[in-house]
Amino acid sequence: MTQTTLATAQALFLNPASLSLNQLHGALLSACNRSTDDADLYFEHTVSEGWSLEEGRVKSGSFNIEHGVGVRVVAGEKTAFAYSDDVTLAALNDAAASVRGAVSAGAASKQKIAPKVQLASRDLYTPSNPLAGLDSAAKVALLEKVEGYARALDPRISKVTATLNGSHATVMVMRADGTVAADIRPMVRVGVQVIAQQDGRREDGYAGGGGRFGMDELSDDLLKKLAAQAVHAALTNLAAKPAPAGQMSVVLGAGWPGIMLHEAIGHGLEADHIRKGSSAFAGLEGKRIAAKGVTVVDDGTLARRRGSLNMDDEGNASQRTVLIEDGKLVGCLQDRTNARLMKQAVTGNARRESYAHVPMPRMTNTYMTGGSLTHDEIIASVKQGIYCPNFGGGQVDTTSGKFVFSCTEAWMIENGKLTYPVKGATLIGNGPDALKSITHIGNDMALDDGIGVCGKEGQSVPVGVGQPTLRMEGLTVGGMA
Repeated sequence: MTQTTLATAQALFLNPASLSLNQLHGALLSACNRSTDDADLYFEHTVSEGWSLEEGRVKSGSFNIEHGVGVRVVAGEKTAFAYSDDVTLAALNDAAASVRGAVSAGAASKQKIAPKVQLASRDLYTPSNPLAGLDSAAKVALLEKVEGYARALDPRISKVTATLNGSHATVMVMRADGTVAADIRPMVRVGVQVIAQQDGRREDGYAGGGGRFGMDELSDDLLKKLAAQAVHAALTNLAAKPAPAGQMSVVLGAGWPGIMLHEAIGHGLEADHIRKGSSAFAGLEGKRIAAKGVTVVDDGTLARRRGSLNMDDEGNASQRTVLIEDGKLVGCLQDRTNARLMKQAVTGNARRESYAHVPMPRMTNTYMTGGSLTHDEIIASVKQGIYCPNFGGGQVDTTSGKFVFSCTEAWMIENGKLTYPVKGATLIGNGPDALKSITHIGNDMALDDGIGVCGKEGQSVPVGVGQPTLRMEGLTVGGMA
């Protein structure tokens, strides 16, 4: 956080109601009592818009503003929370009064701590408004480009839908210890969905990308790449045969397939699940939980990435946290509450969907590091199996680690070669077993193009995922044949 960032936040949240940092801190302390372990105010102002183009016409448009403050008090494991879209001293005092007695009884805190500004050393993304990089006509023209690129690739493309979304969020945190921190967060995302049609058969394909930068930075090369990926997926599925079923070797592609790692393993390494014993990895710290060579990292410090943050939603600097190192469980993702209860260090992973939500430990950019083998060497190592370069939806039980994922693109591998595409493949297994079943790790680690959204307890936040090409044994493939 720079002085400019703080000044921008104060102009949005304090100046309109003639508030001072001392008044905010006084209101926060009035929500605390002797049993309070932690407390904070979380201010947010987010402007967002979305565009959708279908068949050459603007199908929909949206523009939204979120503005408000959340008040949280924590005592032990209990949390009391209130929020308001009215950022005034009266509203703050009302919210503070509503949470003061909700955790445990006691007189209001008499602490006298001066607010202290916390300036972060990193600047991972520009604070400028991404929505202002293009005017409305240019945004529509960008979507028309995407449609044109997709249609020009193959005459079998019968329908194209292009979408463009952006947001500009300013957040400010004040903690009971007096810490004040702020961040300005840009975000853009462009997507293209196509339908291919041939001989009465219809298949769709999707691709998207983005990150923490301006809409004017969505280059023609990126738009062409996404259009090509969407068309490739649709045409591949037009030629696909029913997927086989049974246990077999599975090769996962680099990049977006890391979403399986995120869901099947990452959530189980969030501190609240570990502490409560509701994770399949609880109690395994320091033990081998994966094959040798498997290293998994959560890194919120990658410049301009979708899941990156200058600071988390409790005002802590984001970090690079190693979760699994050479197969051993060495860390988990911490917010302030769980770190205090587990007597561990905060990792800067507290996240919340908005000012109207409580923070919890969440992933940022989670990925597996690379190995030494090439993609082609891994494919060549498989006598018979399935290759999955792209995923759709999935379901995971964090407690047991069991997962089911659908493949939006998959190929049969026969005698070390990709032979034909298959449709309807699902991967069934559980996280702990899947980690141990990794036999080959590629040298082509890649992050996704910037489309990840993670859900947890009703809250959604942007994330990044990644991995190299992987070979796994013993997964069950559910198919159509």
